[in-house]
Amino acid sequence: MNRIIQTLTISIFMAALWTGDIFAAGSAEDYWPAWRGPLGSGVSPTGNPPATWSETQNIQWKVPVPGKGTSSPIVWADRIFFVTAVETDRQGKPEPTPRADANAPAPFHGGKTPKNVYKFDMVCLDRATGHTLWQKTVREEVPHEGHHPDHGFASYSPVTDGNHVWASFGSRGVHCYDVNGVHQWSRDLGRMTTKMMFGEGSSPALAGNTLIVVMDHEGESFIYALDKSTGQMLWKQARDEDTAWATPAVAAVNGTLQVIVSATNRIRSYDLRTGEMIWQCGGQTQNVIPSPIVSNGLVFCTSGFRGSELQAIELGHTGDLTDTRAVRWRVNKATPYVPSPILYGDNLYVCSMNKAAVSCYHAETGRLNFAEEDLDAVKDIYASPVGAAGRVYFVGRKGVTQVIRNAEKLDILATNRLNDEFDASPAIAGNQIFLKGKRNLYCIRQR
Repeated sequence: MNRIIQTLTISIFMAALWTGDIFAAGSAEDYWPAWRGPLGSGVSPTGNPPATWSETQNIQWKVPVPGKGTSSPIVWADRIFFVTAVETDRQGKPEPTPRADANAPAPFHGGKTPKNVYKFDMVCLDRATGHTLWQKTVREEVPHEGHHPDHGFASYSPVTDGNHVWASFGSRGVHCYDVNGVHQWSRDLGRMTTKMMFGEGSSPALAGNTLIVVMDHEGESFIYALDKSTGQMLWKQARDEDTAWATPAVAAVNGTLQVIVSATNRIRSYDLRTGEMIWQCGGQTQNVIPSPIVSNGLVFCTSGFRGSELQAIELGHTGDLTDTRAVRWRVNKATPYVPSPILYGDNLYVCSMNKAAVSCYHAETGRLNFAEEDLDAVKDIYASPVGAAGRVYFVGRKGVTQVIRNAEKLDILATNRLNDEFDASPAIAGNQIFLKGKRNLYCIRQR
């Protein structure tokens, strides 16, 4: 319990945390307020969803998903939010955006610039029924570049504090609505040119009154701090980085809130108030996607493209921490490319590349509990695992979820199958787990 309390104390993702208004609108079980949940670790501390389900078992409701996008759902009280991109039959021409590097590699797997206009929408569903409460179009345009076939134009996950919901569409701006769908503000932060037209997708993060947006791409990269109420820019810092997709984390260190961003050249930590860099650390691989996790004075950063790297970095230091004692432990084998890790109590779980070959480490010491144990039914995995009630849920791309016990030895509790494909990460709130597939959003609950 002490670990949960301490982790909650330093969590970015419960927006009310920094204002002293935690859970003012309800109980903790009502919330999955942002990407990676209320603790920023992938764990719901009070959730207890089913361990087993199928198309005919423990489905509270199932509704079609409008448009396309791998945005993960978030939950607050009686509402669910996500973003999507809806292709229209109207054609047009995007405004030309010169790529930063004229000699850049060709788009991957035919990531061609589209010709049709897209509607970029924020969606709100009723949690009890799945019925659409509102769907708002924040922008309509022809995207200026394409994306990887496994990606999309709506890969960012939104964030909420229970009163408002914020979403970034990257090149299509940052937008704020209240939970009833009334527009509050929008801010354009410029267009991105991503590596090989892979696409965009670093979700915004919320800490108190500040919204953090990272735009790492092939042009000039920046991190922005915006006033959550008005969209006014509080600060902006240039970043020496190319395309990355990791969502930032926030930690309270000696009374100062730090924004921690993982990327290829450096992991960097910024003072939330001023934007000044506090520390940096090298060592990650290319194309960083997994998001950092903060707990008990450590931040865990990992990546897995063209190499493997997992670092446990001790907070409280300043300057360049590369290859110093501040890196308490590290691993250079079998780390994830797309899925973020999950930290559950003392156990840190990572996948190997995009395979459900799971390794588990003791978070404080780096001791290996088990290595590259195959979840054979899951196979390929993009979704980040989630945990609750002593269980960890791994959702595969082809509709299979395997549930394991949170333990130092692999113990598979259940194998579940749905008739959909899943790249978005799940959300857990109370006794429900929400799985957003390419075609449908499922609410799973013990029936």
